[in-house]
Amino acid sequence: MTESDNISVAILATDGFEQSELIKPKQALESAGFNVDIISLKKGDITAWDEDHWGEKVAVDLTLGEAKPSKYAGLVLPGGLFNPDRLRQEKSAVKFIQAFSQFGNKRPIAAICHGPWLLIEAQLVEGKTLTSFPSIKTDLKNAGADWIDLKVAVDDNLITSRNPNDLDAFNEAIIEALQQDTIN
Repeated sequence: MTESDNISVAILATDGFEQSELIKPKQALESAGFNVDIISLKKGDITAWDEDHWGEKVAVDLTLGEAKPSKYAGLVLPGGLFNPDRLRQEKSAVKFIQAFSQFGNKRPIAAICHGPWLLIEAQLVEGKTLTSFPSIKTDLKNAGADWIDLKVAVDDNLITSRNPNDLDAFNEAIIEALQQDTIN
């Protein structure tokens, strides 16, 4: 048993998530002993986007209506173009994300690639130093963030990364933040 046993992490995604940006963090978290739930807008499966074509299907554990943010020690927001664009239009998804910066203690929120679009929509980026896929750099700056071109940026409870090439650093930062939170 590790310290992370019985600690749950949510991954919020819908159809069109970038395949590696959900699969690899999920595998890394589970290897570190965390329980991982895939949360989505609908029951059943969601379909990945794999670089330039549709990819694997992933089983949804809970819908947004069923998931309770207070159950989770952290949140992962995969990118892809379609996934965050669809989720940022859903009020329940935005409220779910915002809940991780409430409850008196901020819990880690990790977003990669286009995932920081969701942080913008949740109004969590002003004054924060973040990174992302370069095409949303201006969106982050316009929302008040300081954009930096690094593999991973950690500012308060926000962990951001640029793209699938940065997944090792991204996963390491997520696990480190979750382990730090469980010690405190």
